[in-house]
Parts: sequence; C-alpha cells; structure tokens
Amino acid sequence: MYNTNYDYIVCRYGELSTKGKNRKNFIACLTRNVRAQLKDFPALTYQETYDRLYITLNGENGLEVSESLRKVFGLSSFSLAMKCERDLDVIAKLATDLIQEEEGKTFKIMARRHDKTFEHISDTINRHVATSILQNTEWKVDVRQPDVKVIVEIRSDSAYVMLKKIEGAKGYPVGIQGKAMLMLSGGIDSPVAGYLMMKRGVKLEAIHFASPPYTSAEAQKKVTDLAQQLTEYQNEIKVHIVPFTDVQLEIYKKVPESYAITIMRRFMLRIGNELANRRNCLAIANGESLGQVASQTLHSMKEITNIPSLPILRPLITYDKIEIIDLAKEIDTYETSILPFEDCCTIFTPKKPTTKPHGDKIERYESAFDIDALVKDAVDRIETLTLKRGEVENTEMFL
Repeated sequence: MYNTNYDYIVCRYGELSTKGKNRKNFIACLTRNVRAQLKDFPALTYQETYDRLYITLNGENGLEVSESLRKVFGLSSFSLAMKCERDLDVIAKLATDLIQEEEGKTFKIMARRHDKTFEHISDTINRHVATSILQNTEWKVDVRQPDVKVIVEIRSDSAYVMLKKIEGAKGYPVGIQGKAMLMLSGGIDSPVAGYLMMKRGVKLEAIHFASPPYTSAEAQKKVTDLAQQLTEYQNEIKVHIVPFTDVQLEIYKKVPESYAITIMRRFMLRIGNELANRRNCLAIANGESLGQVASQTLHSMKEITNIPSLPILRPLITYDKIEIIDLAKEIDTYETSILPFEDCCTIFTPKKPTTKPHGDKIERYESAFDIDALVKDAVDRIETLTLKRGEVENTEMFL
C-alpha cells in the first residue's frame, strides 16, 4: 500500500561505490540521467551525497516516480522514505505509524548509523523501534523472512525511515563509458545487446541497413519501434538508416552465393566503422552470439571482423537463444522483434553459406568492387532519425 505521506526517495548507488577518484564523475552522470528520466515530474528536487542521491517529492506521486526510476542504470536500489529528527522516540513513532499502513504480520528492523557520532548504536535503534511497534500494533518480529523490513538510516542532520527496498537497474550510468554504434536489425538479438551495452554505461547510436524495395516500410518501422523502446533507458537515440540496396545487388552479382553473407557483413562493418568515426563513437556493438548462424562462427568472425579500426563489442557472445529470448521478453522488445517483416539479412540469406570462409577467396572476390566508393556513397546517403522517449522527431539527412 502506498502511503501518501512519503516525501523522499533515497537512491543507493550501485557499482559506483568501487570507482575511487572517478566517483564524482559517476555520481554527476547518474544524477543527470535521473533528472532526464524524471523530467515529467517537474516538482522534484535533488541532493547528491557521497553514497546517496536524495529526491524530494514535493507532492509528486512516489509510486509513479519509482516506476520511472526502475529504468535508470547505476542505481542499486531505492526506497520511499520519511525524514525526521535524530531522536529515538520520534524515529520509533514514525516507523510505528508507517508500518500500520502496510499489509503483513511480521517485520524486522534494519538500522544503520552512517553518522557514527550519533550516540545510539544500531542495535539500540533496532530494539527501541521494534519495542514501539510490538507495543502499539499486532505485528510480530521475524528476523529471517519478515513481511516488511523497516530500514532506518541515521545521517548527520536527520534520520530516514523506509519500509522496503525497490530493486534498481544496477550497472553503470549510461554515457559514463563513452558512446558506441549499435548495429540494429529487426531481430531479437540486437535490441537485447543494446540494452546490455547501456547497462554497462555505454551511450548508443544505432545503424540499420535497409534494402528497399526488397525490405518494406513496415520492416523499417519495426526497427525504429525497437529503438524507441530502448529510449526507456537512454532517453534519446539517433538511428541512422543506411540505403544498402545498391551494395547488396553488387554483391549478389559478383560474389558466389556461399560467400555473399561474408562479403555483405564486411561491407556493413566498413560502413558502420566510417559512420561511427564520424559520430565520435569509441566502438561498434552488435548482437552476435557465437555459433548461432553461419556468419557467427569463429572462422567467420575472424574473416569478417578484421576490417574496422574500432573494437567490436558483443555482449551476447556466450548467450544461447533461450537466454536471449528471455531477456528480450524481460525488456519488452520480444513481441516487436518477432513481427513478420524481414530485414536485408534475412531476405538475402543464401541456402548454403560458408561457415569457414578463406581470406584469400574474400580478397579475390572483393577485388571486383570499388569498395571506397560504395562505402562513401552509402554513408553520404544515410538518413537519421532522432528518437526521444515518447516522441519521434522529423527525419534529417545525416551529414
């Protein structure tokens, strides 16, 4: 049950606690991301401290704010809280009043003195608060599996009383690790890879390869819908649409069918690398999983990915398909990904692609192309969509 008297949210940092001298940068980045995520709650105010971010609700709905906070990477957990003076009787009465608003029968007190100058140790606080609840309610103590955990934090100027921890998204705040270019298809894997990259603190832009008229407008909308879903975690994502038809037709004219996917993927990486450099990205990310398809064997990866100057990040490399599907369902991209609109990779998939391409053959086949001209033409004709949480801006030509 939500008690409308809660006036704070106490946010606990996740992996930021390990960052030493860079801690201030991490906290500042996290706070910016929290503010962006909660922009629809204008009354909120924020206070950063060494190990907590305090959000004052100022009348905003705490449950609605909490739902948005769940999607901010860099938060270990957070709690709706009440603030009071550092007096045992005041703390005990507040905890007793709050717990009577909850459903359950058993409780446990978890007190922590962040300010060690407070005269009462944690055990004394635990006992005093528990005694008040036992004497004034029908609740019972259960230290192993309580229905409600009453959390008391003693700070330098005040105390905070909370009744539960809400799990945060964990990871690092998006952007703290720099920016990467995500190769985003309409499939299941790449949106999940994007989610995992953001969880590790990487800001994303996305590149998608479209081959009209062989790929439909619905297929492109499917991709932008997936990117739109990822804005729940990053607030804004640019999606660069590559006109790939001419490149693909050239490949299928000049390359044996068994090597078509290998050459196609190499062109994609060349284009992705050029765009990533123009957009100041530090890496390319994709949804490859080892052995899942012909282009994702170790032999294929060796020959396909020896082109780009930027590193290629593969957060799904050891995941099996069931694990990827489960995660896609968890982040709510699965139903969009399985819509029956094919992308350029699935439409042009050969019947018997090679799983062990040879470098000398690749070199011979690619000698038939003016590679630099094809890459430059594709990059120069890219269209860019800027997607924001809840809205889509007009398309603009990428320059």
